[in-house]
Amino acid sequence: MSRFHRIVTHGILIIVCILMLTPIYWVLKTSVTGDNLFVYPPSIIPDDPNLFFYVEAWYTVDFVRLFFNSFAIATLVVIANLFLNAMAGYALTKQFPAKGLVLTFLLMSMMIPFHATIIPAYLLTADLGLLNSKLGIALPTLSHIVCILLFKSNFEAVPNSLIQAARIDGLSEWRILTRIMMPLSKPAVATNIILSFIWSWNDFLWPLIVVRSQEQQTLPLGLVSFLASFEDTTGSLYAFCVLVVVPSMLVFLLAQKDFIRGLTSGATKG
Repeated sequence: MSRFHRIVTHGILIIVCILMLTPIYWVLKTSVTGDNLFVYPPSIIPDDPNLFFYVEAWYTVDFVRLFFNSFAIATLVVIANLFLNAMAGYALTKQFPAKGLVLTFLLMSMMIPFHATIIPAYLLTADLGLLNSKLGIALPTLSHIVCILLFKSNFEAVPNSLIQAARIDGLSEWRILTRIMMPLSKPAVATNIILSFIWSWNDFLWPLIVVRSQEQQTLPLGLVSFLASFEDTTGSLYAFCVLVVVPSMLVFLLAQKDFIRGLTSGATKG
């Protein structure tokens, strides 16, 4: 690639990055200034920034309780996804009757939106006595088909000779999965953690349906209660949003390299 093409490519990438980061910067700026969003011309540099709106957002609702509920549910979802998806993905690397039918069923299930399954999911959760509980909130997200197929793709890249050697050494299938397959599939593990955490952390509709008390509310539900507390919520609302988004951004940044490798690992083998 010539120098001119590199300059053009980097210039385009810089412009795209600026366009993508502008909304994030605007949210951060508004959260420390409380500027009116409809003022023209808008101010680029924050004028007299302060943390008042963060303090207001923290104390208006019981933020610590909301954060703990969301974190506890997200942790439960992440752990369940790691083990359930890994076991299912490992099983799909084996040959067994109707394997193609199982894969077809999983792929077809991905086409069904969650909104179409809310009623049976609610009835099942109610029959199990899990309404208004953390386990009930986490129940529909304890496993994701996308993550199962991701584990399957990563496990298939592990040399079969290594698995055969482990069996000769007397390792059970469970120990092969936990001590060989998963350590060799760190990109898939990281991708599962990031996706399941973010999906659980940002979930609003399902908790809204199954939660009955304020003690079990999550951060997205707390945001609704927060909006009902004020008439003018511009600065505090954006501060609350920043507090909600920061944990998921940190999880992504801590494992972004493995996350990218996990998404692309199925495209290349060998």
